[in-house]
Amino acid sequence: MKHWFKDQHFRSLLKNSSYLGVSKIVAAACGVATLAFAGRGLGVLLFGTLILITSYVKAVNGIAKFQSWQLIVRYGGHGIAHGDPEHFKVATGFAFTLDMISGIAGMLVAVALLPFIGTWVGIGREYLWLGLLYCTMLPLMTSATPDGVLRVLDRFDLISWSGTVMPISRAILAGAAFFSGASFATYVIIWYLTELAGQTYPWWLGWRELKRHNLLEGIKPTLKPTALDRAWRFAIDVNLATSVQAVWGPIGRLVVGGLLGPAGAALFRVASTLADSAQKPADLLGKAFYPEVMRMDLTTKRPWKLMLRGSAAVSAIAVLAIAILLIGGKPLVQLIFGKEFLGAYAPLVILMAIPFIGIFGFPLTPMLYALGRSDGPLKAKLLGSAVFFVTIAPLSWKWDVTGAAVALVLANVVNAGTMMLQLRGEHRRVRPKPA
Repeated sequence: MKHWFKDQHFRSLLKNSSYLGVSKIVAAACGVATLAFAGRGLGVLLFGTLILITSYVKAVNGIAKFQSWQLIVRYGGHGIAHGDPEHFKVATGFAFTLDMISGIAGMLVAVALLPFIGTWVGIGREYLWLGLLYCTMLPLMTSATPDGVLRVLDRFDLISWSGTVMPISRAILAGAAFFSGASFATYVIIWYLTELAGQTYPWWLGWRELKRHNLLEGIKPTLKPTALDRAWRFAIDVNLATSVQAVWGPIGRLVVGGLLGPAGAALFRVASTLADSAQKPADLLGKAFYPEVMRMDLTTKRPWKLMLRGSAAVSAIAVLAIAILLIGGKPLVQLIFGKEFLGAYAPLVILMAIPFIGIFGFPLTPMLYALGRSDGPLKAKLLGSAVFFVTIAPLSWKWDVTGAAVALVLANVVNAGTMMLQLRGEHRRVRPKPA
């Protein structure tokens, strides 16, 4: 393995992943502490209601958000690396415009729909006003332009530390609320204010970096990025793929709340949060992998070697995290959240299959996007979501929260398997033909 570290791209991948990894460890620890304070302070039912309110807004965000950072990396990364920033400026202006329009539209739709569907997903009428308040955060939550700017300018260190603002502040304030016996409304306001801080800080960092690199001039809001080849097609494909992905996250929690009530949503949230902690190494490598592979020639062996080496590097960490949660998950749930939440352990065991899939699946979406196959991840997620929706109700009725976990695992298996088949076909297409 020593010769792997002679590869500049592999070293860069590990460096940027380590930046993100440190912040995610901090964020994960603070996130678990936050959930523990809220779970113990509110009890299963009110904690479930808090999860449902935030999940509703995140679900709308997932549908509305264009993941505009992908646009900036896709069209601006190569130019910045080779001293030609024009496409980067056009992509940034286009991304900013999409962020603003989608955020405002998402907020209006969320506010209009919540009074009609809030009770169906388990949010009591007495708490709808808090849900409406939280919806006003959507214009900031849908914004990903700063993230794209910082990725292209290789400032993963700034992305890393900006990602700790919200979890650290939320853990501190949730702890204060727990020890003071605060009301449910206080917890929702804490979530709102910390989200506001976490979403605003990256904008300032992105603006500062653009100014430092003399790149502010020429960035204009636009919906006509004529200089970017098939930019609208790429933006729509990425948006649809992200919207479908939301089915497995916040929309999935809302469905569980509708099927099993707030208590079921609370247990599912605890189990998925702990499972996500084992998935983080693969997620972090995937986020660092995309900008790196965009700088490479995909017709050579180098990006494909980088993909395999990345999988090997993340496997040891992910398998260790999975083993720890499988062995110590039950006492961990009881210690952190209390006996009320022990029902989260059985679904947690099932959900451990997802981080294992992530070891092999993290480079699939970035590679397909880099190869111009923005439709590939979308088709895979549509198939996975179809499996999820078809199976979640019967499995939940049969096995409660554990059944919902089985449905989520099946969706991830279909998603990863479909993208593997697509990437195999693309590899055959672009690999150099023998003489």
